[in-house]
Amino acid sequence: MNNGTLKKVFRYIKRYRILLLLSIILAAVTVSLTLYIPILVGRAIDYIVGKGNVNFDIVLKLLLIIGIIASITAFLEWLMNVINNRIAYHVIRDVRDEAFKKIQILPLKYLDKKPPGEIVSRVIADADQFAEGLLMGFTRLFTGVVTILGTFLFMLSINWMITAVVVLLTPLSLLVARFIANRTYNMFKLQSEIRAKQTSFIDEMISNQKVVQAFNNEDKVQEKFDKINEDLEKSSLRAIFYSSITNPGTRFINSVIYAGVGLTGALAAVSGGITVGGLTSFLSYANQYTKPFNEISGVITELQNALACAARIFELIEEEPQIPDSDNAIILNKVSGKIELENVEFSYTNRSKLIQNLNLHVKQGQRVAIVGPTGSGKTTVINLLMRFYDVNNGSIKMENHDIRNITRKSLRKNYGMVLQETWLKTGSIRENIAMGNPQATEKEIIEAAKFAHAHSFIKRLPNAYNTVIGEDGGSLSQGEKQLLCIARVMISLPPVLILDEATSSIDTRTELKIQEAFAKMMKGRTSFIVAHRLSTIREADIILVMKDGSIIEQGKHDELLARNGFYASLYNSQFAI
Repeated sequence: MNNGTLKKVFRYIKRYRILLLLSIILAAVTVSLTLYIPILVGRAIDYIVGKGNVNFDIVLKLLLIIGIIASITAFLEWLMNVINNRIAYHVIRDVRDEAFKKIQILPLKYLDKKPPGEIVSRVIADADQFAEGLLMGFTRLFTGVVTILGTFLFMLSINWMITAVVVLLTPLSLLVARFIANRTYNMFKLQSEIRAKQTSFIDEMISNQKVVQAFNNEDKVQEKFDKINEDLEKSSLRAIFYSSITNPGTRFINSVIYAGVGLTGALAAVSGGITVGGLTSFLSYANQYTKPFNEISGVITELQNALACAARIFELIEEEPQIPDSDNAIILNKVSGKIELENVEFSYTNRSKLIQNLNLHVKQGQRVAIVGPTGSGKTTVINLLMRFYDVNNGSIKMENHDIRNITRKSLRKNYGMVLQETWLKTGSIRENIAMGNPQATEKEIIEAAKFAHAHSFIKRLPNAYNTVIGEDGGSLSQGEKQLLCIARVMISLPPVLILDEATSSIDTRTELKIQEAFAKMMKGRTSFIVAHRLSTIREADIILVMKDGSIIEQGKHDELLARNGFYASLYNSQFAI
């Protein structure tokens, strides 16, 4: 069993120690009442053993007491289960909450490397498995331990010699359970890892089903899924098979113990060392004493699975977060749009360099276009400006302040971003547009939609601005989703705009209108425009031509064409037949 993971679990449970203490008290009370019943049953038997000597009054009185105690025990067990449920699901809520908070502050490089499905699997599936194991642990482990202690004391009060037989044979059951449990932890961990891989693959394939079908890749995808499914089947069967040996193994040992008690008790009864009612009570206690060992062994198996899942969640929670804002970080309020990049160097991995010695000075209100072949570093520059990644060397300054000394929130608040990849949240059209400015009025939302040429298609939707869409945009076309993203930026009108292939999914006629809207929006604002269609950036104040992470040319459109360099080659290639 992973002791490190167990300690982390207890750290969360400590928050609910009052409920935990109450659950332990209830476990002790219910077990005590349950164990008192065999004594009453034994007494009742002793009153009916003699021929023609049955004391019905006392027997009925004892049966009434047994009924009352059984009813109270049932109620207290129900109450204990309610408390255990509350503890387990409060702990899982806290763990999930902390995991989701960590996702919000994880560096982008972590999210780029990990498949989204695997992260989802950790927060959802692994947390559910952890909850089930934790709940079973609370419900059975407490009562099991208390039952063992209680039955031992009751048996000791009846006959210490027979009790010694039980106690001497019991460790065999524990040894069997521990032997199997130590070998099942890694099996359950492997099962969780393959399950996460399966979740990730399903998520990826459903999200990109059109591409799979377009390239007739269904058979290959099915084969790969079958392979993952087969691996999960093998790992699950192996883990479950070995863990399932625990219960039969401990039951066999317990049966041997019960037989030993029966034989020893019978000899004691014949010699007058114990009454028939006392032997009946003792046999009941012997059965109850060994039964928790079966349950605890089952709980240990489930806990192995739960702890394996918990370990994966804690791995996520303990991931190194992005470098936090310093205590004396600057909060930007008034931003003109002045940005400087000085000797910037950056690479995603240590093995290959991307951006080297990049220098750029952008004045307020300038429109800067960034062009270049795929992989030249255009989007990387945008990532650095937004501080999704930090530079390896050099600095990026906004308003003469190194952006590493500015709070991320105030920095990003001054950027408006429209990407090639659209993202819409589940909610109404109004909520998606207002994300750029939550305090926006109805009039401002409609104006922004008109400005982005989205108003006309929104009015044609079933509930207009109240139409609810999913995160994939529902039945909206790619162009319509792009228009909503543009409207979202237009409603906030920040001092710096970033347009990364913002009109790539829009038809030429609408693009011309959007370009006019952008021209109005960019007036007086610093703008960075990443474009592959070079015809869309002719009016830029400065065009940066990037290749292999460096700026190799810069100037206005006509100047660059006149030089007949790399930019001219890129531009003319658009019209080549």
